[in-house]
Amino acid sequence: MRFHNLSLFLLGSQIASTSAFAPQTVQNARSSLYATNPQQNVVDTIESIDATVKGALSGMALAAALWTAPALMAGTMDQFPSVASNDAFSTSIASAKEMASGSGTRVNKDPESLLRYGLPIKNKEVRDLQKSIEDIKINVSSKRKSAALDDLKKARGIINTKESKMTASCRDAKVCSDILASMKSDLEPLEGTLRASVDYQSGSDQERKALDDSYLTQDKIQKKLTTLEEQMIPAGYQTPVPSDYDDLPQLKGRATVEMVVKKTGGEKFDIEGQLFNEAKMKMIIDGYAAPVTSGNFVDLVQKGFYTDMDIQRSDGFVVQTGDPKGEADGYVGTPSKSVGAGKHGERLIPLEIFPQGDKGPFYETTIEDEGRGGEATVLPFSSYGAMGWAREEYDPNTGSSQFFWLLFDSDLTPAGKNVLDGRYPVFGYVVEGADFLRDVKEGDIIASAKVTEGAENLVQPK
Repeated sequence: MRFHNLSLFLLGSQIASTSAFAPQTVQNARSSLYATNPQQNVVDTIESIDATVKGALSGMALAAALWTAPALMAGTMDQFPSVASNDAFSTSIASAKEMASGSGTRVNKDPESLLRYGLPIKNKEVRDLQKSIEDIKINVSSKRKSAALDDLKKARGIINTKESKMTASCRDAKVCSDILASMKSDLEPLEGTLRASVDYQSGSDQERKALDDSYLTQDKIQKKLTTLEEQMIPAGYQTPVPSDYDDLPQLKGRATVEMVVKKTGGEKFDIEGQLFNEAKMKMIIDGYAAPVTSGNFVDLVQKGFYTDMDIQRSDGFVVQTGDPKGEADGYVGTPSKSVGAGKHGERLIPLEIFPQGDKGPFYETTIEDEGRGGEATVLPFSSYGAMGWAREEYDPNTGSSQFFWLLFDSDLTPAGKNVLDGRYPVFGYVVEGADFLRDVKEGDIIASAKVTEGAENLVQPK
């Protein structure tokens, strides 16, 4: 690894040595109390030490690289270290760059699940139902068919016995009753395909088809689950935002943005050997967790700001864009009185962080500066394609229009235990087409970016 700045390397080392990057060897290593012989104890100890060293190296590399990774494009590229160029770190970094199907069962990597958990609702029964339904997906993916059937049984039992407690939280109880009835009906064909997969020979085409059908039915059910939980958001709910930011766009709810990226010269996107003319991505933008950041993004999408803009960074850690041509580093527009304008007239927005358990976000400071380092945020950087807002490293209020998609997805970046949560806001996730980010390169063009749902939730400045 060629570090252009020794202090950056030392900083990465320091971060890696903290609890934020400490590997969970206590949880992962088998206890010697359960070893069957002394030799096995020695083997376990060596493996534990090896895992610790690998985790520390990976954490150090990731910390050093990501510390400046989401920074504004202007003046940062020459100082960004090339992690992948060093053979000593190549193995650990490669293992860290996983898609959502990778290892690390304790980390929730499912963007739709994270969005559901990010909803401002309080209903234990629906969260129990959510867990059972989501566990079906996990177990189908790993071919744990009996476990998936057990989860299905739990989900059906919750619907049968806890319906009244769930509908009591809904704005319209009948709407929720109808959704639950529809979900319960869908559990029947899901059970049928799961049981069929048990009967088929492992690895056969019949088994694969049965599991694929199960996966599709589960996805249908979980989308209805999202609709059910959205019905539990109190009528008129808005995430509290200080009046200081009333002169900035705010998203009071969620919106869907669809983006198409194309390569120049007629090149195609290559995703595991499959060629595509264009990359289509669907993103859910969350104004519940980040109303100011999300409002700024949706406003710029509607203005056409990102259309025909090139991708300005793609380095294996993040894909980043939003830096317009010219001297300005962001969108030039009417500035907020509280935050002000950038040096070239950019409309700036405050850093916005929403820790779990708080009533709303805090602004203009990081979670470490608040003395709360390590606390999880409502939306974490734990899903491939998590969307974060870029800013200058040492100034929290320098974000304008540049944003990034995070490409790391591993045990190195669980909620509250990485250098991003609480330092940059997550304002959305890619829920369809995230695979394309693997082949989105610098110079690719955003052919279109459109708000397809939730535009009515954008509130313009007063």
